[in-house]
Parts: sequence; structure tokens; C-alpha cells
Amino acid sequence: MKLYILEDEIRILQHILQIVKKIDYLEVVGFAAEITVAGKEIPTLKPDIILADIRLKDGDSFNLFHTIGINDFQVVFLTAYDQYAIQALNLGAFGYLLKPIDEVSLTTTLNKCYHHREHESFGQQQLAIAKDHYLAQGVGVSKRIALKSVEYIEVVAIENIMFCKSDKGYTSFFLNDGREIVVSKGLKEYEGLLTPFGFLRCHQSYLVNFKYVKKYYREGYLQMENKENILVSSRKKEEVLRYLENIA
Repeated sequence: MKLYILEDEIRILQHILQIVKKIDYLEVVGFAAEITVAGKEIPTLKPDIILADIRLKDGDSFNLFHTIGINDFQVVFLTAYDQYAIQALNLGAFGYLLKPIDEVSLTTTLNKCYHHREHESFGQQQLAIAKDHYLAQGVGVSKRIALKSVEYIEVVAIENIMFCKSDKGYTSFFLNDGREIVVSKGLKEYEGLLTPFGFLRCHQSYLVNFKYVKKYYREGYLQMENKENILVSSRKKEEVLRYLENIA
């Protein structure tokens, strides 16, 4: 089977190449770091499987596959800490792998691709579902959010939200101008909406915009730019560290 890789992080690409060269049934026919290049090469090379990062420097691969279609190959998406992308892809794309790429997970997923023979109509339909769901959460569409307090509805730029705190079914939004807006909805209502914009649920009670994180203390808390300390739960520590390591 012919494999094509769309990945713009050179270390990840090299890691993938080291893994796939051990798989007898695979032949790497090409790789690219740009969507524009992949869009020209894929129809010519006709791969059976494509490993594709979601977000690249010149766009996102959802748009590429929407344009060229995926009836003739299987797509496995690569993603890092974009929880809503993962949720979307769980709706039906053949598979996804979370960065950093684990050799066992990659090999297992590729084996599933190898043994799967009825992917044509399924793949095209599910890619459309995944893309629509992904975009519906506000990625690349709206960068503002309407917050409904008891007295008013305020439209706020998402980038101005420092963090959100949950308390007994209410959510407090702390803004970069020092204001606090309290809404009568739980934090879960906003987690999916805000995650694609750099927010991470680091604790049951907190959803944090990493744009405003100043320090991480290994005792288990984040210090924000406004000096507020935010708890990090023990089960979220590893995810927070991975997130920090991948901040550009």
C-alpha cells in the first residue's frame, strides 16, 4: 500500500518515517509540508493512505480533502491538543493520532487501514460530518461570544477572556480588563466552544486561556498574567505540560 504524509514539523515527519519503514506492506510515495504541494502531488501519486496534520502553515487539511475528495484513499489525521478536532474526528474520519506520535498507536492504526476495504463512501460522508462539526464550534468563523448575565447580554472577544471558573452551576468569565461576568450556565457548556481558541480545562473548576499563562508551578498550579493562581488537577498535569511544550 502506498503512503503519503502531510506534516510540517520535521521532527515528527522523521519520527513517522522511521516507524513506517518497518512495516512491510507500506511504501512511502511522498511527503509534503504544505497543502498547496500536497494538493498537486496526491492526485498524481494516488496513495492508499494519507497521514495528515490538521493545521499547517498554509491552511488546514480539512479544506484540502474537501476539494480533492477522499474516495480513493484513507485519511488518518494528526493533531495536537485540539480537543474539539479530536471530538469532531471521532464522529467518523478513519482515525486520528494525538501528537507526540506513539509507535504502537501509529502501527495499530495503519494496520486497521490495511485491513479495511469498505472505506470509500463512508470516508467521504464522515469527513463532511467532521468538518461541519468542527467549523460549527467557531473555528475560523466567530471569534466572539455572547455572555448572558442576569442584567444584560455582552458580546466579548474570545481573546480577551483570561480564564473561566465554575461554581455551583454558574460560570465566571474573567476578562483581561479586570472585569468579571457571571453567567448561569455550567463550565461544560463553554469548554467545547473555547477549546479551539487555545483554552484548556486544567481542573474541574477552571478553563484557562493559555495566552495569559505566565508560569506553571510543579506543585500544581498556573500563574496568570494578573497574578491569579489557577489549580491544575493531578490528572491534567501531563496534558498541561504537553500543551506548554507546544506553544509556539
